[in-house]
Amino acid sequence: MTKAILVRRNGGPEVLEYTDIEVGKPGPGEALVRQDAIGLNFIDVYFRTGLYPAPNGLPLVPGNEGAGEVLAVGEGVTTVKAGDRVAYVGPIGAYAEERLVPADRLVRLPESISTDVAAAIMLKGMTVEYLFHRTFAVKAGDTILFHAAAGGVGLIAGQWAKKLGATIIGTAGSPDKVELAKAHGYDHVVNYRSENFVERVKEITGGKGVDVVYDSVGKDTFPASLDCLRPRGMWVSFGQSSGPIEPFDMGLLGRKGSLFATRPTLFTYIASRADLELSSGRLFSVVGNGDVEIQINQTYPLADARNAHSDLEARKTTGTTLLKP
Repeated sequence: MTKAILVRRNGGPEVLEYTDIEVGKPGPGEALVRQDAIGLNFIDVYFRTGLYPAPNGLPLVPGNEGAGEVLAVGEGVTTVKAGDRVAYVGPIGAYAEERLVPADRLVRLPESISTDVAAAIMLKGMTVEYLFHRTFAVKAGDTILFHAAAGGVGLIAGQWAKKLGATIIGTAGSPDKVELAKAHGYDHVVNYRSENFVERVKEITGGKGVDVVYDSVGKDTFPASLDCLRPRGMWVSFGQSSGPIEPFDMGLLGRKGSLFATRPTLFTYIASRADLELSSGRLFSVVGNGDVEIQINQTYPLADARNAHSDLEARKTTGTTLLKP
């Protein structure tokens, strides 16, 4: 038996139950991992509330990323071995002291990356990798708008954008978060509670608009995000922390400048083993060499997952948050 967080019904943070579960031995293609740290992400909230349906129904152990040590492997596993330090994103089930993971989803950690840092960056960091390298390929001279600049993904994005030579504009919801984003590479940060971010973006860009908007907020930033784009710019909707976007007339994209729109997910971009290794390799490189620094701003015991979720939803957290078994 191992301690884990179990969701038996969809709802608020109160449905997160700290309890014992049976893990079992690794089967063919699996590895048993003892976890040192678990990443907290807004997608965990979506699964808890039922906004995203649980892949195998309820009950559900939430969580998509973690890092630790391989304890044992099943038949046919050659990518990792007992004793390896590893990290992963998916499948769901990370909120546990120990868990079984498909071995082909595990990546070995270089010496330069601790298990705490790995658990903090796998989902968020590989999200930035695919957004910047494979959804809209950011290059020197581009100007981009990134919502939720002081969040875990946002703080990685600000630093990575500077490495690529782009100008990055962010939005944040308080003076403290504005300053935090500026300290992590953002050239301009708009406090959306006191300023109109569309007007400020137009002012910053001399009326031209940005090349791409990366939007994980959803309902509260749509359709205003489209008004920040230059003609033929791209709107990348990769989350919906404020709620889902209502269906809209595709003709709106034409009327606002022949815009491109996409709704990507990390799991599509790392579905193959080759893509997983490409994405994690790029991430470990920029973190390992210091181009992107990771600050773990909040740590909660796994048993305190309810408070962690409450604080995340109330926007009391900044940057990266870990759960510790």
